[in-house]
Amino acid sequence: MAQPVDARTNGSLHEAIRGDAYDPGCPTRVVLDRVGDKWTVLVIGALADGPQRFTTLRQSVGGVTAKVLTQTLRAIERDGLVTRTVHAEVPPRVEYALTPLGHSLLEPVDALRRWAEEHLPEILAARATHETAALVTA
Repeated sequence: MAQPVDARTNGSLHEAIRGDAYDPGCPTRVVLDRVGDKWTVLVIGALADGPQRFTTLRQSVGGVTAKVLTQTLRAIERDGLVTRTVHAEVPPRVEYALTPLGHSLLEPVDALRRWAEEHLPEILAARATHETAALVTA
């Protein structure tokens, strides 16, 4: 597992921590689970243009239940990717926005989205071929 280096001799602690995603005990895997989750990817992308309220964000993402969106927002807020701002109004207005760390995910998330959209026909064709072959051999 990745071990933190003594921050007193090698800069700040967060600069000294090194991950190894191929080590099954490394916390990097928790991060990969978070940023690899489809709802996280879609929420990060939806917040690219600026803060959004919950209902607007739910409409932007499309297909996500209120419960799953709430869970996703809580998780990515805890991970420092978004902020939740409650405005003292009646009724209260809550907005979600990307943090600088969340903004740093925009490029890889957008690249992944573009790749998925571009290669969708090939993947669907491969699935159909695989399913057809599985039926023939069954």
